[in-house]
Amino acid sequence: MTRASRAPALLRLDHVHVYVSDRAAAERWYRDVLGLARVPALEGWAADGGPLTLADANGALHLALFERPSGPNHATLALAVDAAGFVDWKRHLERVLARTLEVVDHELSWSLYFSDPDENPFELACYEHAALAAMLARS
Repeated sequence: MTRASRAPALLRLDHVHVYVSDRAAAERWYRDVLGLARVPALEGWAADGGPLTLADANGALHLALFERPSGPNHATLALAVDAAGFVDWKRHLERVLARTLEVVDHELSWSLYFSDPDENPFELACYEHAALAAMLARS
């Protein structure tokens, strides 16, 4: 590929579409589990069947919740965390989901996998492999 044929630069990941069977219940789950809140400036879209947009406190992560019948989900939303955050998230998720999560060592990274009530899959990924390995060995 020559330099002239490259695509223009992208700024960032804007949002991810997440399909749920009950938007109100999903909004509560995403608030309680991931700490996401409704974006008031974008609420108008949700009134006509469009997305209900949720974001983290920094406004860096946006999810657009679309209501639809349940069906198979094939994409996984991977969220990046540092080593300390990974340990904190593991503790938090196990408390709010009321189950033990398996820590997966990918040799270059560590992951935790979980799903929302509509079976939309999520991954928490940490690339501070050595630091997290040391933390996990102490716990």
